[in-house]
Amino acid sequence: MRAHQIMTRSVISVTPDTSIVEAANIMLKRHVSGLPVVDDTGKLVGIVSEGDFIRRSEIGTGRERGRWLQFILGPGKSAADFVHEHGRNVSEVMTASPVTIAEDTALAEIVDLMERNNVKRLPVVRGEEVVGIVSRANLLQAMAGLAREVPDPTADDDHIRRRIIDAIEKNVWCPFGLNVIVRDGIVHLSGVITEERARQAAVVAAENIEGVTKVHDHLCWVDTMSGVYLNSPKDDELAKAS
Repeated sequence: MRAHQIMTRSVISVTPDTSIVEAANIMLKRHVSGLPVVDDTGKLVGIVSEGDFIRRSEIGTGRERGRWLQFILGPGKSAADFVHEHGRNVSEVMTASPVTIAEDTALAEIVDLMERNNVKRLPVVRGEEVVGIVSRANLLQAMAGLAREVPDPTADDDHIRRRIIDAIEKNVWCPFGLNVIVRDGIVHLSGVITEERARQAAVVAAENIEGVTKVHDHLCWVDTMSGVYLNSPKDDELAKAS
């Protein structure tokens, strides 16, 4: 399998000038753990993730190092830590020049890059444009939904996936972070919904695509006010059964 077959295509991004608070609120509202950072031309310049919010002065989690350790590390490290803990904009906490992959990057290479660079997500780029993102969650979805002994997806499956994405993305109820995996006409839908009726709409949209034989609903519901998060009823049933 390749990146384009499992990646999330509707990528939510921020700019270097986006405030830390706004970026955190976007991540919470959209239920994502990382955001690509793009400049005014759409070029990828960095990535900001949950890890960048761990050491922050506002919540009293800044690093406290003894004088001897500060001496060993030097003033430059202390200065960098201060910026990361007190910075107001995304540019001051993001990881610049992140590791990226292409649409045709194989899953084995993606996993190797994640492990070698100790990252949980990789932006998918076409030239300098971000066209998707592959996270550990995408890999987990692929593993859970597809049996090892089944051969790689056919071109027909790729076409079905594209048509499903097109059919759903054009609607206002489109799930956040929509991801679609198709194997032998069997569809797995994942993403985040904030309106329960969007679940049935997404399933119906997929069922109406020619070539689809079955649709598995993995859409999660999130309350935007409280942050309460619920798995799909089908996933809950499977979890209880196991």
